[in-house]
Amino acid sequence: MTKSAPESNADATPLATVAILTYNGETYLRRILEQVSAQEVDGEVEILVIDSGSTDGTLGIVAEFPHVRLHQIPNGEFGHGRTRNLAAELARGEFIAYLTHDAVPVDHNWLRELIAPFAIDPTIVAVMGKQVPRRGAFPLQKYEIQGVFRNFGPDFGTAVFYKDSFVTDEGILGAISFYSDVNSAARRRFLLDVIPYRDVRYAEDQLFGKDLIEAGYRKAYAPRAAVEHSNDLTRDEYRQRIFDETVGLRQIGTPIQPLSNQGRLRLTARGIAGDSLRILRDPEFSWKRKLYWLAANPAYQVTKWESYRRSTLVDLDDPEAIRAGSLEHSRKK
Repeated sequence: MTKSAPESNADATPLATVAILTYNGETYLRRILEQVSAQEVDGEVEILVIDSGSTDGTLGIVAEFPHVRLHQIPNGEFGHGRTRNLAAELARGEFIAYLTHDAVPVDHNWLRELIAPFAIDPTIVAVMGKQVPRRGAFPLQKYEIQGVFRNFGPDFGTAVFYKDSFVTDEGILGAISFYSDVNSAARRRFLLDVIPYRDVRYAEDQLFGKDLIEAGYRKAYAPRAAVEHSNDLTRDEYRQRIFDETVGLRQIGTPIQPLSNQGRLRLTARGIAGDSLRILRDPEFSWKRKLYWLAANPAYQVTKWESYRRSTLVDLDDPEAIRAGSLEHSRKK
């Protein structure tokens, strides 16, 4: 079980700090804190919540767990990279594991599996865990998440990624450096002393992954360190999220070509056809749900590719246009 530090040992270095970034995260936070508090790992674990101005029941839930450290910042001071760097500064653990407020560890071995790859090689400085979509995720989101993490390797092993002579173009580099900090861990001193997160509007995790790979370090994928995670989004919010993700990648220098209207139609048709087959074969859906999603899924595909096309065409020097399409901006106080 997770060990809490006795007061007389307050200066000892914990094995890991689990940092959970929250903003109006009451829906899943209690489950997250229960799961993190019950982790079976050989070493002391510190739990740190950084809240950026929640107005729901988030702070009350944190108060139910007296062993959890709470650090509060104004909403306007939050930044995806900036706040993760703050967590590293506040943390005491040798390793720092990051969770978003809607990522729930699936079992009590999550943390042990997440930090295990660090023992393989000292040049492994960051680890990405697996994400499993919630049962309520709409098919397009569900199959995207499953497809992304399936590509990183089988569930029974650990995959290590690094740059060598095989990496000759941006496409390969992008695949190797892909990183998500929804469920991740890093050597804390590496973040503090070598390569921190960059303070960018979005896609801070993708940029961090690229920075460390380019600098000659390695990262790992730990599929047995899984969390249940998929964004609870309406179709309109999904449209804004696609916009944010694509614009964010463009802003950090990822080469994304403008999508033509003809290309949008082709990708929409391909998505409808592919996901229709997946829905029909999906054992998690009853026949009623299959019929429902067969009817509803085309609208999600239209939404995705219309938003993606718009995000490839928007002027990156036009902050008003970016704010107008952004889910991040719409959630700011």
